[in-house]
Amino acid sequence: MLFCSALQTNIEKITMQIKKTLSAFVLSALMSLGVTVAHADPLSYARYDQVRTSDLYLDLKADFGRKTLSGYAELTLNWIDKTSRTLVLDTKELTISRVQVLNPDGRWTSTSYMLDKFDLQKGRALRIALPFQPQKVRVYYRTAPSAAALQWMAPAQTMSGKRPFMFSQSQDINARSWAPVQDTPAVRFTYSARIDAPTGLRVLMSADNDPAATGKGGWKFKMAQPIPSYLLAIAIGEIDVRQLGPRSAVYAEPARIEAAASELADTEKMIEAAESLYGPYRWERYDMIVLPPSFPYGGMENPRLTFLTPTMIAGDKSLVDLIAHELAHSWSGNLVTNASWKYMWLNEGFTTYVTTRIVEKIYGAEIAEMNLQVEQEEALASLATIPAAKQALATRGPDVDPSAYSDGSLIYPKGAWFLRTLEQRAGRETFDAFLRGWFDSHAFKSATTDEFVDYLKKNLLDAHPEYMAQVELDEWLYGAGIPANAVRAASPRLAALDEQRNSWLRGELPTADLNGKGWIALEWMHFLNDIDGKATAAQLRDLDQNFGLAKSGNNEIAFRFYLASVKAGYDVREPLNKFLMSVGRQKFVVPLYTALLKQPAQAAWARSVYAKARDHYHPVTQASVDKQFKK
Repeated sequence: MLFCSALQTNIEKITMQIKKTLSAFVLSALMSLGVTVAHADPLSYARYDQVRTSDLYLDLKADFGRKTLSGYAELTLNWIDKTSRTLVLDTKELTISRVQVLNPDGRWTSTSYMLDKFDLQKGRALRIALPFQPQKVRVYYRTAPSAAALQWMAPAQTMSGKRPFMFSQSQDINARSWAPVQDTPAVRFTYSARIDAPTGLRVLMSADNDPAATGKGGWKFKMAQPIPSYLLAIAIGEIDVRQLGPRSAVYAEPARIEAAASELADTEKMIEAAESLYGPYRWERYDMIVLPPSFPYGGMENPRLTFLTPTMIAGDKSLVDLIAHELAHSWSGNLVTNASWKYMWLNEGFTTYVTTRIVEKIYGAEIAEMNLQVEQEEALASLATIPAAKQALATRGPDVDPSAYSDGSLIYPKGAWFLRTLEQRAGRETFDAFLRGWFDSHAFKSATTDEFVDYLKKNLLDAHPEYMAQVELDEWLYGAGIPANAVRAASPRLAALDEQRNSWLRGELPTADLNGKGWIALEWMHFLNDIDGKATAAQLRDLDQNFGLAKSGNNEIAFRFYLASVKAGYDVREPLNKFLMSVGRQKFVVPLYTALLKQPAQAAWARSVYAKARDHYHPVTQASVDKQFKK
């Protein structure tokens, strides 16, 4: 009996190994033949029609010397197709050392896997051949120093100059560069983590951050609400914290923490305003971290820990609509998520609309109307630079890479304008109830344009077809530009400013007689947008001498002034050099380098500045600016 049992065990082991080898061989053969199976998200290799991640556990060590995270990811799986024996994960530049499966008897055993050929955009599919359908799989790996999501900063690049700093940016599909996951917004999962980091550095994640944690035994986190992979986030550095309210706090480098806390003092009011409109905040806490200046975006709505650029700190709360925007994502985007990036307008168009409503609730209708007019004017101006084929909110037919049909910047204001049009037709009370119903009925789910249109018809348009006919609905969603009958915001304060601007441009009104010292940031942004490409170098010099725009502490104002100055030929090299060396926000640096390269007298200087500044920028920003220089 002992001999037979041992023989049987050996036969089972050999059989299992043959199956694993054959599975890997078949996978490789299918890929070499170009055989793929259609699934909804073209930017993900994951077969989430067969199996979905329901929970993720990360056990990682941060090595600042090597600029790597290393350890393992443990995925809990929900098998949908009971015949499937393959798990496909998205990766990018990950070094995989081994893969294990949890056996029914509780043992972890190794299994075979293969990595596809590298794709510059999508990375490599990790295809794991499985002998059965395990509940859990572990992938042991190490990230690359060049991971697209991670920026590793030397001490010299931080405010104190003493300790290094690292932070992530996972949206759109960069989570796969620091964790092997099903990297698509169609898949939501809870997660927990244990992170080892050097002594003296605090670790934060888009999860429950304990201000009193010490990191002894590793920094531990838990995210109880299911999120898509693009909302995975981590930051490690010399970080301080200040409480803002009963459920909000701000984290930042010690030298920036007081300014950040002062600027964000209205956070609790914003949460309450949003709740009064769209229902309870469902993420328990709303904490924020103000990152180093190289953070590539204005903000990133990572749940429980919004990431913010320091460029929003103006000292007068004039740019806090950015906070309202990221908070609004707690309903549109984080709570109800676009099922793939083809449907991104469901995240950003809705959020832009909600942002204006929050701003109005906190700061009044006059400020909200000015904000809305500037937003709409910038949208209309952008149409001249966006091909008509890329001006739609959505597209019909099979899912495609969104870059093939849409411009990411236009979906924000155009989507908001569409929703505002529905609000104007239905009335605010009716539309607020409709929108809250959308958030409630699709909470913690991923949605498509078709699903929203179905909801819109069943809950609003079927009973009131006069609100919007099908032809107009199609024009908003699938047409180019902004429909001609769209109602434009009109602020009386901006109208008065326009009269002054026109007289000034014609040379009839001296610069000193402009009411600029009484203008708020929105008025200056509107003014500078409208003189861009129209004002002369002499006029811009006068503006600078009278109002100190080149040294403005408001980065939105300074950026617009630099842009107009470069185009007009007014020399702002000294302050612009400082700006480009210290600010890494894509919204600012990409247009500025683009404008400089179009000026023959400035191109060489722009190259010299970028050569010094590039290492200070996040990889996302580097890639965008590199494209401009290659042109």
